[in-house]
Amino acid sequence: MLMNKKKLHYDGPVVLVVLDGVGIREDTSFNAVKKAHLENYNHYIDDYPCAAINASGKWVGIPDGDMGNSEVGHNAMGAGEIVLQRSAAVEQAIMDGKAFTEPVWKDTIKRVVDNGSTLHFMGIFSDGNVHSNIAHLEKMLEQAQKDGIKRVRIHALIDGRDVPPQSEPKYIQRIEKFIVKLGSPDYKIASGGGRMVITCDRYENDWGMVEQGWHTHVLGEGRQFASATEAIETYRKENPGLQDQYMPAFVVADGGKAIGTINDGDALIYLDFRADRAIEIAQAFTYDDFPHFDRVRRPDVRFVGMTEYNEDLHVPQYTLVSTPEFKHSLTKHLAANGFRQYAISETVKFGHITYYFNGNSYDVPTGEVEEEVPSYKEPFNTRPWMKSAEITDKLVAAIESGNYDFLRVNYPGGDMVGHFGELEPTIIAMESIDVCLKRIVDAVNKLGGITIITADHGNAEELIDEKGNPKTSHTTNKIPFALIDDTDNRKLYKVKKGEFGLANVASTITDLLGIEADDAWLPSIIEIK
Repeated sequence: MLMNKKKLHYDGPVVLVVLDGVGIREDTSFNAVKKAHLENYNHYIDDYPCAAINASGKWVGIPDGDMGNSEVGHNAMGAGEIVLQRSAAVEQAIMDGKAFTEPVWKDTIKRVVDNGSTLHFMGIFSDGNVHSNIAHLEKMLEQAQKDGIKRVRIHALIDGRDVPPQSEPKYIQRIEKFIVKLGSPDYKIASGGGRMVITCDRYENDWGMVEQGWHTHVLGEGRQFASATEAIETYRKENPGLQDQYMPAFVVADGGKAIGTINDGDALIYLDFRADRAIEIAQAFTYDDFPHFDRVRRPDVRFVGMTEYNEDLHVPQYTLVSTPEFKHSLTKHLAANGFRQYAISETVKFGHITYYFNGNSYDVPTGEVEEEVPSYKEPFNTRPWMKSAEITDKLVAAIESGNYDFLRVNYPGGDMVGHFGELEPTIIAMESIDVCLKRIVDAVNKLGGITIITADHGNAEELIDEKGNPKTSHTTNKIPFALIDDTDNRKLYKVKKGEFGLANVASTITDLLGIEADDAWLPSIIEIK
């Protein structure tokens, strides 16, 4: 057991502030964190105990060298241990072929072969390895051909977010060439569109995206092209600055008829291993009672997820790979010890500070209150301040109420605005958050508490890639972990030397709350003297 000779006590709460997408990078070029006027943030990072901790690769349970993301970052913080993540589990199961020996794959293939129907693949279409990986699609296409599948249709949700913003038609051409290598079977890209336009809504922020995706993929309705490449090239000609993630929907057609509608007897494998942008379309295919939009027709298909997208409700029913288990979450540990908890963010990151932080569970721990501020529906580079002020209003009120011992908040601006790869809007996002930080710290200090400022991964600090192009993806840079403590306790501990990651945060929080950590957790970042 992780034991301390002395225990800390604070009269006020412990508040965890997660600055989504704010990493550490000394180079100031295209670095919104350095370029912004951040009087408060810089004061807290420079003048209080602060460590640079890891938020990518093995430190968050994904392949070494892979950039971190919000899912695995919040998982690691809330888990207190490094759990093999979905991306790593799927990579292993697909690439070594184990998934193809399991009943779900075999039964799905048998259904399509027996029906003489179509096997569909759908999902985020790149090798970004944040939501999916196109290499997994290639492996499944190869196996499908071996298993006798005659007809495949692919529905490509164009990325440009976890990969460079104008990557296409790179990935489309890669798959088309791969199909040629297979001998040119009747395997074709049938529809698509940008991930921020169709299908990939998350946290029920805009069901209209999912509805448009349904009409595009299932019903085959929309602007028609002879091929996916023609669609990309046409849209790019019409709007040269168009980022892939905002690509309008397209339908590939032959003689005016869509080549890949989804019909009774078909099967669909969803490529995403990450849940947040997959769960809504999964519900559209699998729920009998579905109130969000008129599906017009709901084909009788077998819908297969790479993993479960809702572990509590086991959605979807069929999955190729088992999801990771989180058995020792921080929030459950605190609830068991009688601590009152509060979590808040706006819609686009609400699921991260709740569902992912709570160990991929929608079950609210006993004594926890969760509050969601609705996000703007307009592009965030046109509203870069996002809902920072509104979040802070509610958070400060919760702090001042005295009703909570541990509060946590996610500010999305560094990530959600940073994903546009544009410096000026991201600077505004950072400066908007900076104003809020002082309000939080002042409220906590009045009650004799402590504020922790950290992040889940990098993004805003590196908005240009090595080729000088806008960078919309995350980074592998370290992130800050600062302890803003103006109580006498500040003299009683110090930040340890060594390498730490987000999974070390949970035991640090229990140190600050004066209770023992779970036996399974990694050590605390602080040492109590």
